[in-house]
Amino acid sequence: MSMHAPLQMIHIFGNFMRIWSIYCMYHYLSQEGVSTSIFIFTCLVPSSILFLALQKPWKGRPLSSQQVVPSIINGGITALYFILWAKGLKTCGPLRQVGIGGMDLGIAIMAEYAGAVLGVLSAVLYGRRGHIWKKVGGLTAMLASFYFLSQGWAMATHSPFYILNSNWKFIQTEDQTELLGMKHMAVPIFAGILSALRRVIARRVSLKNQLKRRLHAITTASATCFVFPFAIWDMILGSSDSSIKLPFSSWTYWATILFGVILIFYIDNIAEERLHIVFSSPRHLMVAGGCIVVMETFYGMDFSLLGFLICSIILGFGIYEATSLERVRRDSVQPSDMADETFENQVHGSPLPT
Repeated sequence: MSMHAPLQMIHIFGNFMRIWSIYCMYHYLSQEGVSTSIFIFTCLVPSSILFLALQKPWKGRPLSSQQVVPSIINGGITALYFILWAKGLKTCGPLRQVGIGGMDLGIAIMAEYAGAVLGVLSAVLYGRRGHIWKKVGGLTAMLASFYFLSQGWAMATHSPFYILNSNWKFIQTEDQTELLGMKHMAVPIFAGILSALRRVIARRVSLKNQLKRRLHAITTASATCFVFPFAIWDMILGSSDSSIKLPFSSWTYWATILFGVILIFYIDNIAEERLHIVFSSPRHLMVAGGCIVVMETFYGMDFSLLGFLICSIILGFGIYEATSLERVRRDSVQPSDMADETFENQVHGSPLPT
């Protein structure tokens, strides 16, 4: 346990810095009315250059077309994920007179874990019939958690536990933040599913960590190319709900590049390879939830701790039940205990991971 402590601290630090960059990005996009497509494109350009410079996919063992082509296609999925995620992040919480509106930002972050739905669908299609009820129960719990979040359970002004808040009298007299509803949450939830899909494709194409990094550089460069037409559309024709404002805030811009795109990729790799913590897992959710609580408290936002904890527990339980079979398989067969060929057969024959 002590051997993994430094890695766990690195994992917590990396996720904290990423979530902090997300809060800064949300604050900036909402206040300045910057086009999300242009912002994402300008962040992906230096990110792809740095990935290509660090990984040098053109050096070393030549990559086959069976690896490069899926990585380029995965770049299109990644581009769509970034665009939808940024738009969902911007529209989730309107500005109030005294700062950022509500816990809606936390909802946009939590919606990333909707990718665990892929594990449910995979188990229903390829898993054992006797365990389908666990997957369905997990899916039901996840949907219930997202529904409660959409109804404002994590916001002090809408939480059913607002009476327990020490400032509940003040809250009653304030203008309540408008609820999102499931319709508005559909965009970040779909973005979360796309995020899980791109991770699945990356795992299927590259089994070795070094190969995964080289292919990720190609994927990021491909995503930049796919985002380019959307950025040009916003820049030339303009967007009905956004304005073109350059240059961007330096801290928001570089924090998104360094912590939101580059560092988090290596942090997630370390967590997955050394700590066996995948993105859509209860342990990863626990780390992200703790970071959200710190950020909500720091920014003094419309936040209900009790409501957020209840929604997080329900979501974590749903993810736990939805990934139970894959967890048993990973524990029973470790990649380091078999040859590369055997591990490849094991991965390609198993249901889609999340």
